[in-house]
Amino acid sequence: MRDYQPSRDLLDGRVILVTGAGDGLGRAASLAYAQHGASVILLGRTQKKLETVYDEIRAVQRAEPMLMPLDLAQAGLREFEEIASAIERAFGRLDGLLHSAAMLGTLTPLAQFDLETWQRVMQVNFNAAYLLTRACLGVLKKSADASVIFTTSDVARHGRAYWGAYAAAGAALENLAQVWADELSTNTPIRMNTLDPGAVRSTLRARAYPGENPLTLPAPKDVMPPYLYLMGPDSRHTTGQALHA
Repeated sequence: MRDYQPSRDLLDGRVILVTGAGDGLGRAASLAYAQHGASVILLGRTQKKLETVYDEIRAVQRAEPMLMPLDLAQAGLREFEEIASAIERAFGRLDGLLHSAAMLGTLTPLAQFDLETWQRVMQVNFNAAYLLTRACLGVLKKSADASVIFTTSDVARHGRAYWGAYAAAGAALENLAQVWADELSTNTPIRMNTLDPGAVRSTLRARAYPGENPLTLPAPKDVMPPYLYLMGPDSRHTTGQALHA
């Protein structure tokens, strides 16, 4: 997938919702999807960051993005159902959903992990992804070819000491995507996959590895080919897979 060469019109006419769209991988994916023709719905916690991405998209793409400010740490099923209803009113369907929002929490031994931090990380990284996807199933089914991507990490697939809630939430996402892919493989147009982007220059990475030189890592925009491949029609028959960028 790293060598994938997407066509310029790969996502023409598609409607794609991106969480964590204000920064990092979410911002890069939003710009990449827009550049390849999609109408992008920008969901994130910080209005100002979303507005900046909005302006960047408007500078390169004719389709106007939609802004959806939301703090995933505070949101429940009702808020996510309201988002799905707003998407249906505005577009009639949803062709893609990228879960990119995440928080690190702390790197702490499990026996000493702060429970409030544990709950917050699980809410943002796992519960919100589950509830938003659940709420959007109706509008995803109205697409002829819908793709859901859960962004995970290497510690989600092989747990390592001190990664605590972040690793546990990622592992839960991996299993969730496989269960849903199996459930939806018959009589629905929805495919679900997980994608580990690898080490990428981001705020979350810098917090986890404060001594690392970020210039040795690829920028988020440099790992976009797999995100484009999984969101477009070339991966139509790929579902239930745990992929690495």
